[in-house]
Amino acid sequence: METLIIIALIVGGLILFAIEVFLIPGISIAGIGSAVCILYAIYSAFTSLGSEAGFITLGVSLLGIIGVTWWFMRSKTLDRLSLKKTLDYRPSPFEGMDLKPGDKGISVTRLTLIGNADFNGHIIEVQSADGFIDEKTPVEIVRINETTVYVKQA
Repeated sequence: METLIIIALIVGGLILFAIEVFLIPGISIAGIGSAVCILYAIYSAFTSLGSEAGFITLGVSLLGIIGVTWWFMRSKTLDRLSLKKTLDYRPSPFEGMDLKPGDKGISVTRLTLIGNADFNGHIIEVQSADGFIDEKTPVEIVRINETTVYVKQA
């Protein structure tokens, strides 16, 4: 009877271990339960069945943990849980604004290297190319990157 309890504790501990590692990552009730089941099975084997059975139980528990980890890594379970999509989104914040170097506008906020400016009725985020620029100061576009407009005081 004692042997069946130890086997049941080890099997239960391995199931909880699999749940902890692959379904609910982090330290949760499943991980604590797994550790308690396996450690109590080892303790019970040492105290009631002797040291030889205790070491066998310890070895079986370690091999079981390694086996469950190996089985889950080799199975298709992780493939079904993993994200396979790639994000290829490229923002184009100036689409349809017809901005080009030399356009003139006015700063809406103080440009402490980065701020907002108004060009043709569009308020966009700009970066100062020549230091701080106070708000409501005329600015001119120096260059345009993919996502950044560089301005200087006009």
